[in-house]
Amino acid sequence: MSGWRAEGEPGPASSPSRPSRKERQAETRRRLLRSATRVFARCGLHQASIDDVAHDAGYTKGAFYANFASKQDLFLAMLDERFADRAEQIERSARRREDVPERARAAGDEFVAALAADPEWQRLFFEFAAHAARDESFRGELIKRYRSLRNRLAEVFNDRAPELGGEPPVSPQELAVMTFAMANGFALERLLEPEAVDEAAFGRMLMIFFTGLRTLSADGSARWDERPVGGADPPPTGVPAP
Repeated sequence: MSGWRAEGEPGPASSPSRPSRKERQAETRRRLLRSATRVFARCGLHQASIDDVAHDAGYTKGAFYANFASKQDLFLAMLDERFADRAEQIERSARRREDVPERARAAGDEFVAALAADPEWQRLFFEFAAHAARDESFRGELIKRYRSLRNRLAEVFNDRAPELGGEPPVSPQELAVMTFAMANGFALERLLEPEAVDEAAFGRMLMIFFTGLRTLSADGSARWDERPVGGADPPPTGVPAP
């Protein structure tokens, strides 16, 4: 009979639903962020214009201002997105169950893989750092996000400290600073001279560092975090002070 179909017979195909206004705006914002990464990496933060970013994404300047208040607002949105990715990497590392040196090596390898997957971002991060050195307002915003990420790493170090076999010779906060310094130093060396810096070097660096840290922690005789911040180390025996 017309209007009826047998049991199990497929009905008419439903037409795909159209994206909502919120979904369309999220897609526009995502495309603008991707274009900003390409354009800023190609032209530099200051040389590239809002028009350049909008054109690369296939939008007008009006679409840009519907999503970002200014160029600096775009900078901060880019940082928020990438720092969220780094926070996820830290959480994944925190869930690993290998011993300390092996977990450090694996975390280093994952960091290098992220750099290789998005080489434009590492160049941009150093540009952001240079921009922050000249713009105090932007520096404050960058530091706020940077410290939040570093503090999360310090929390992981604090939670996993018993695995070192004793009290670490430095605080979790200082360990996080050291780890960030090693990561940024490796990224800069890799950016400037990739043929001289093996991809596996950072993982090895962290493995060696945390193996030494575990040894010092188990020994328990070395404590350096009680020195006043910024205080100078005494000269080694037999070496005259300058």
